[in-house]
Amino acid sequence: MSPTTAAYGSWKSPITSALLTSSGIGFSEVQFSDGQVYWLESRPDEAGRVAIVRCSADGKTSDAVPQTFSTRSRAHEYGGGAYFVHKDTIFFSNFKDQRLYRQEPNREPVAITPEPPRPASLRYADGRVTPDGKTITCVRERHEEGREAINEIVSMPADGSGSPRIILEGYDFYSFPRISPDGKRLAWTCWRHPQMPWDGTELWVGELEEGWVASAHNVAGSANESIFQPEWSPDGTLYFISDRTGWWNLYAERSNTIVPIFEIEAEIGVPQWLFGYSRYTFLSNDRVACIYDKDGLEYLGLVDLRSKKVDTLATPYTVFGCVTSDGKSTLFFGAAAGSRAAEVAALDVRNNNVRVLKRSLNVEIDAGYLSQPEPIEFPTSGGLKSYALFYPPKNKDFAGPATERPPLLVISHGGPTSATTSALRLSVQYWTSRGIAIVDVNYGGSTGYGRAYRERLKAQWGIVDVEDCINAAQYLEKRGEVDGKRMAIRGGSAGGYTTLCGLVFHDVFAAGASYYGVADLETLARDTHKFESRYEDGMVGPYPASAKLYRERSPVHFADRLSCPVILFQGLEDKVVPPSQAETMIAALRAKRLPFAYVAFPTEGHGFREAVNIQRSIEAELYFYSRIFGFTLSDSIPPVIIENL
Repeated sequence: MSPTTAAYGSWKSPITSALLTSSGIGFSEVQFSDGQVYWLESRPDEAGRVAIVRCSADGKTSDAVPQTFSTRSRAHEYGGGAYFVHKDTIFFSNFKDQRLYRQEPNREPVAITPEPPRPASLRYADGRVTPDGKTITCVRERHEEGREAINEIVSMPADGSGSPRIILEGYDFYSFPRISPDGKRLAWTCWRHPQMPWDGTELWVGELEEGWVASAHNVAGSANESIFQPEWSPDGTLYFISDRTGWWNLYAERSNTIVPIFEIEAEIGVPQWLFGYSRYTFLSNDRVACIYDKDGLEYLGLVDLRSKKVDTLATPYTVFGCVTSDGKSTLFFGAAAGSRAAEVAALDVRNNNVRVLKRSLNVEIDAGYLSQPEPIEFPTSGGLKSYALFYPPKNKDFAGPATERPPLLVISHGGPTSATTSALRLSVQYWTSRGIAIVDVNYGGSTGYGRAYRERLKAQWGIVDVEDCINAAQYLEKRGEVDGKRMAIRGGSAGGYTTLCGLVFHDVFAAGASYYGVADLETLARDTHKFESRYEDGMVGPYPASAKLYRERSPVHFADRLSCPVILFQGLEDKVVPPSQAETMIAALRAKRLPFAYVAFPTEGHGFREAVNIQRSIEAELYFYSRIFGFTLSDSIPPVIIENL
């Protein structure tokens, strides 16, 4: 049957907003203990609850924690490292009260940390249990009135019989407390303002003496070297990831000497936005498996520690999350690919056999509706090259008019120290299956391309990222792929800032959508959480010394330059980018009588988690573009009020 010719944007698609959330389970923090695999599942259809799932040796899965609990830490606001397992006992941070709980098999969870003096003012993350099962060591973030949050490493009895006691303090941030197999040593990373963990961290090791740390010494790292994921091998050797060569590669400390284990012009580490990352794991027979990112795609490498030979394992995946193992021959991980939604899988390295333990997408989508990402390299400012993934429109039932080119949505990812992914995302296919092209830009400052590329954004935030998004769009226009008069830009958080800068300081895009985006850099510098409170020092300049520069790069002060419609989305409980950012932008838009729409969600924070809100936001954005770009919707969508249109 021949496809029907219809205007781009108006194609009927089976990828609905409801499908985005009903199949929108997210997987993270895969762990193995006592013959069983565990992972976290974020579930939009359960109001964003995060569940711990247990998978037994026979492949049967079950929720390990009652539905009344949600496993999320608020340390650093972004969380991560929200649970850990010792044998068959689970320890987890409960989102509502941020207390640490102990969950034994067939028993109700029991809180093992005291009630905080104020709600959620004591937050725990990234814990480990000593080999004898008696003591927990973890990161704690302490919030007190009238001062910046305090980060420290604490220890406490695993049975809850005593209160946490501080064993490490003095640095602004701590992560990765890791206990040696004999229980006698502790490794950790730490850093100070204004460093972010991808700028510079330090790796330390100390002796554990009756629960206290003694004889601590620095192993590696500095203000200009980023250390990531220290781990002890089964024989007690300390391994870690460092970007000392300009790439996050794998090293070990042997006899006070740093020894390269796997050096490659690719990234094994990732930016440490969350706790609980695991990018490599140990197998038997002196082997270590690691994930590495090269040219925007990820691979699994198997390193023989004796010969240093590296084999890249053949898998159906191009994106990986955390990896762990049974310590023998099986790897467990979350992974995805361009035509394969996220799933938890087991891989036997003896025969490369892959066994899927859980899929996020339980419905089959015909490949005729799925657009495959095309990695593109395009010229940008300063004679440099930048990178993106291009998704052309695709729907087996429709074709665009021969005389028409599709609208383009430019996605600017968050972070900005982050990167987009080639994984199948229905939130992208939602657009392409309706006839709208997508280019997802890994602008200068993104990760996955080495430290030099990551540092392109130093003192250049709001400039380099915006220019790369514009140049990606214009590159595709010159190729004849898209309609240059119907190009929009969208992004969330830092990507929302790039979006607003692209709309205010340039005249390329015809519309934009900002999700909890930064509009006023000064407000962000004065009113954000501790983890990012000095982030802009490196990307813009020290504040308040550079206050003039902050003002010059803040879209809110130049709203009169905006000449195209914009839609803004905001969670009213957002502590990272407060609602005041969107409200200030709206006041300026309203005063200038510029077209805009505003959709606020009272129960959401930084990033939307509830199914009904995720659905409403993407439908509202589609409705908005239909009005701006002049195509007829095939979906029945509640209208959005667009002021001044």
